[in-house]
Order: sequence, then C-alpha cells, then structure tokens
Amino acid sequence: MTSTGGIWHQIFDYTDYGELLVLVRNSLVAGAVLGLVGGLAGVFVIMRDLPFAVHGISELSFAGASAALLLGANVVAGSIAGSLLAAGVIGVLGTRARDRNSVIGILMPFGLGLGVLFLALYKGRAANKFGLLTGQIVAVDTPQLTWLLATSGVVLVALAVVWRPLTFAGADPDVAEARGVPVRGLSIAFMLVLGLAVALSVQVVGALLVLSLLVTPAAAAARVTASPVLLPALSVLFAVVSIEGGILLALGSSIPISPYVTTVSFAVYLGCRLVGGYRTRRWGAGRAAPQPA
Repeated sequence: MTSTGGIWHQIFDYTDYGELLVLVRNSLVAGAVLGLVGGLAGVFVIMRDLPFAVHGISELSFAGASAALLLGANVVAGSIAGSLLAAGVIGVLGTRARDRNSVIGILMPFGLGLGVLFLALYKGRAANKFGLLTGQIVAVDTPQLTWLLATSGVVLVALAVVWRPLTFAGADPDVAEARGVPVRGLSIAFMLVLGLAVALSVQVVGALLVLSLLVTPAAAAARVTASPVLLPALSVLFAVVSIEGGILLALGSSIPISPYVTTVSFAVYLGCRLVGGYRTRRWGAGRAAPQPA
C-alpha cells in the first residue's frame, strides 16, 4: 500500500528542480502566450454565455488530435481541425442559445466517442494517449512551439479586429443589429476564433479540463470588476498565473500538469469570489457600491 509520504513525493518533488527548470523554457513561453489567448477569449466566453460551447469544441478537438495520432500526422494540426469543425457547426446551427446547447449536446458524445475509438486503435506509447486528455506542455518542443505561436498570433489578430463590434453585439445584440453590426457573422467568426483558442488550450490541460483556461480566469476577473479595460487585463493575468504556476509546480512531480493548472485557477477564482462577496456585503447596506475601476 502506498504511504502518504510516497504520494506526497509524487505530487511535489523538487530534488533536481534547478536542472529541470532549464528544460521547460519552451513550455514557459508557450504558457505565457496561451495565458494571453485564453484570458482574452475567455472574456467573450463569459459575456456570451459560452462555457458549454468550450467543452463541446474540446471534445471534437480531442477527436481530431486522436485521429492525427493514429495516422502519424501532426497532433496539433489535428486538434485545430477538430476544433474548427465543431466551432463552425455550432456557429452555423446554434444561433440561439437553446439551439446551440442542443447542438453541443449532440457533438460532445460524438466527439468523445470518436476520440476513444482512435485511441483504442492506436498502438503507440500510452503517455501519448494520456496526454491528449490531461495535457503535456512540459514536453513542448520547438516545432510544437512554432505551431502554437503562429496559431496564437492568428487568434490575437482576429480578436483585435472583432473586439469592439463583438463587445457591442454582446452587450445589446438588437441595438447592434439595428445599427448595422453583422451580429450573426460576428458570432460565427468568434466561434471559429474560439475553436482555435480551445485547440491551443487542449495542448496545456487536455480535452477534459480546458474550461480552466478559457472560463475560470475570466469568471474570476468578472467577480471583482466590470471595467472593460480591467476585466480583460485581470483575466489574462489570472490565466498566465494559472498556466505558469501549473508548469512550475508540475515540473517536480510525476503527475500530469492539468491538476496543477486547474487547482491554481480554482484558487484564484475562489479568492476573487471572496473579494467580490466582501465588497457586496460592505456596500450593500443602503449604499450604492462603487463602480469597479
């Protein structure tokens, strides 16, 4: 039977931490970039009530990555292809929230089933299979980093282009449409951008826990501010802290990175929720609360 000390040693082991730290330079760069992408995209995920869509896209991303692994193709490319396919279907068929949730509910088990099938047929290393579900950013190599940086650049440019009209459409879609904003086109475009962001995040925490990068940081930031400037800034900060903290904690253990990223992310959210609750109690007794900076 495994002792408590043995379990703790598996979770936290910093014996050769200094030597190992040198090996994760690519991972730390990737983590910072993914924190930026996830934090910014997450603002609109929360604003447009799309956490369920993130999970649905991640299942197809998992299926695409699994298919690429089985065929010996680029796993990141397969993940992106699966994400874009799911995002496109959700964006076109799920214009209304009710329709969108139905479409996602159909896609999720289908994507997960395909992914399990492809992994069952794959006869290679078990670690490769496990990594698609739980993430393996500690093993990021230069070609993977190049793919990641290029795709992240596309996502960031796209977000910069649609940021203002998407914010307007998210705040009041009827007024935005009346003023000539292509609300439906923006919705589909953002779903495709979200698909790319999900595919990138899957490389960090795997398909099962991708919400911790694209939902939790933005949800935490929304608990302490409503400022259109401070909200995305805090969301990015929280996402970067979660990823980089997860990498640094996972480095000295034999445990996959995802539990560390999700734990840091949840701790940040919990702290922000407590701060938000305190502010509400303090200013709720007959006085108007000050507007967040």
